[in-house]
Amino acid sequence: MSLASLSAKLIRKTQPSAARSGRALQKGQQTKMAIVDAALGLATQIGLEGLSIGALAEATHMSKSGVFAHFGSRDELQISVVHEYFHRFERDVFSVALREPRGLPRLQALFSNWMKLVAVEIQSGCIFISGAVDFDDRPGPVRDALVSSVQTWLNALLRAVVLAKECGHLPPDADENQIAFEIHGLILALHYEARFLQNPGSIERANTGFANILARYGVRVPSP
Repeated sequence: MSLASLSAKLIRKTQPSAARSGRALQKGQQTKMAIVDAALGLATQIGLEGLSIGALAEATHMSKSGVFAHFGSRDELQISVVHEYFHRFERDVFSVALREPRGLPRLQALFSNWMKLVAVEIQSGCIFISGAVDFDDRPGPVRDALVSSVQTWLNALLRAVVLAKECGHLPPDADENQIAFEIHGLILALHYEARFLQNPGSIERANTGFANILARYGVRVPSP
């Protein structure tokens, strides 16, 4: 048999095997994403700390060994949930705001998108906030993943404030770190007031607070 014939025969043998492997890998990834999606829904209700392979296996009607095969440990499961939550947060809050012009329009869009997300999370809960309560004094990879995600978002918020200042939408003496701090504080207060205390009008007060922050620097924000 010639070398060319042998090569062709080997290729024909390996192609179906490669195709099967590719389909199996794709199915495995799809299954893992479905598990992560279910885990995220569960974590918004019971928190990251309450999330376990056993609880997830029960919620997804899978075996513990089946769930374990995709993650290997509880930490890895929790970290996957943190990363997926951040991905969705980035998509729904930050990426949409990037369509707006640099400066104040983008900063306002970030806050507006964040408020829309909070309106949903009043019912379901926020992984970043509940996770901070569960892991604030517990060093480890899950806490590291939470801190990294939150810090990345806060850096993006600060960058938006800095751009607003550079574009001349905020005065030269504006303290960008203080502005970003206060905006973040509004969101934390809103979660506490609306979700925990269930005080009516909390969203309106948060919007007023945002307008007041900018008003101190001579920026007038129309009422939503």
